[in-house]
Amino acid sequence: MSHATSRIPELLRQARALPRSPGVYLMKDDKGRVLYVGKASRLCDRVSSYFLPSTDLGPRKQPMLDLVHDFDTIECESEWEALLAENRLIKDLHPHFNAFLTDDKTFPYLAVTLRDDFPGVFITRNPSDPKLKGAKFYGPFTSGYALQDAVKMLQQVFKYRTCSLDILADDPRNNTFRPCLLYTIGQCTAPCANKVGKEAYREDIRRFMRFLESKRSVMLRELRGEMDAASANLEFERAAVLRDQVRAIEKLDDRGRITDGWQPEAELMVGLDPVRSLASLRRTLKLESGIRCIEGIDIAHLQGGETVGSKVCFVDGRPFKEEYRRYKVHSVDNDDYMAIREVVSRRYRDAGEGHELYPDVILIDGGLGQLHAALEAFDTLDVKPPMVISLAKKEEVLYVQRQCEPIRLGRENLGLRLCQAIRDEAHRFAQHYHHVLRRKKTLEEQ
Repeated sequence: MSHATSRIPELLRQARALPRSPGVYLMKDDKGRVLYVGKASRLCDRVSSYFLPSTDLGPRKQPMLDLVHDFDTIECESEWEALLAENRLIKDLHPHFNAFLTDDKTFPYLAVTLRDDFPGVFITRNPSDPKLKGAKFYGPFTSGYALQDAVKMLQQVFKYRTCSLDILADDPRNNTFRPCLLYTIGQCTAPCANKVGKEAYREDIRRFMRFLESKRSVMLRELRGEMDAASANLEFERAAVLRDQVRAIEKLDDRGRITDGWQPEAELMVGLDPVRSLASLRRTLKLESGIRCIEGIDIAHLQGGETVGSKVCFVDGRPFKEEYRRYKVHSVDNDDYMAIREVVSRRYRDAGEGHELYPDVILIDGGLGQLHAALEAFDTLDVKPPMVISLAKKEEVLYVQRQCEPIRLGRENLGLRLCQAIRDEAHRFAQHYHHVLRRKKTLEEQ
């Protein structure tokens, strides 16, 4: 019997003592590495099921039990939060026994294009889409099918457009435009054909947004009343339709907020044009050639005293997750400068020996002191990096290698905003899910 297998009775005892709340669980080996991430509606029941004598996880997951030495859990407020947390952790950790959710698939968002004369309502999995610039986003939502059903049903009430037409309020062609079927069946007010004024239409949109942002108890109460009446009158097909509508509306609450950082790979570039941002940064740094690859370095101190470093990679202005790395700092506990020297040395040793290419720009999270610490590490290497900069918090100024005075840019400068996005992503990744989920911490050993 293996050492891990002999621990099964003790793991079962610990699992049965877990709370009966929703959450996420992480199976770990004897080195603390995460083997598997799963979600649970009740942590005690789900985690216990792994350690029962009759447990059969199937040919893919059964070998995991021979490796499990411990587990960690994160309590969540709801099942939908557990689903978002599971998705985030799998994409960050890439556990060996998780076959799904390791690709770039994201949960959907609801977008209201407020910059349009007549805002449209759209479902998207890419809130960074330039076509949605200036839109108001809701989500991510955990059920794409329920979101689609809710959007269709609510269109009957708020009569917003879901078409991709570019409609201008003063376009004379609107007078002769033939609206689509949705106008005929009363599900759109047809701004494309001047059937509704700009202000009247936008008031409908404002009502729709208030509906999304507040409790939906009145509509749900009315729908449930109609459903009960239909069932009492033996109108079972109509009752079933109303039941599905109720469920779709209820599912609108199963969502996170875009500010929570559940899907940074989709959300980081909201409002930013990568090409223009890179061009702006190139001008600021006075580089002769274009920028394709930027790496960001951050140091974080996790709860419990561990110091961890992270390296994130952006290619052509977008996150390149395959090149993200996390480092457990061994040399110090609370000295950011020494930690930066260690992480920089470990990350760029091969590039400094000429065995691989440096990124075009290396961004250190911090001020002049953090930049100097990184440069001291590079000074020990034979091959030097092309450009090293740091971004100081609060002041939001850029320090550039060998320059004492920082570069001060306007808050809307695209190059600065790109650097901020990279810095924030490095910080998120360093803090790991302890920061993102505001729950317990764990560390992937590397």
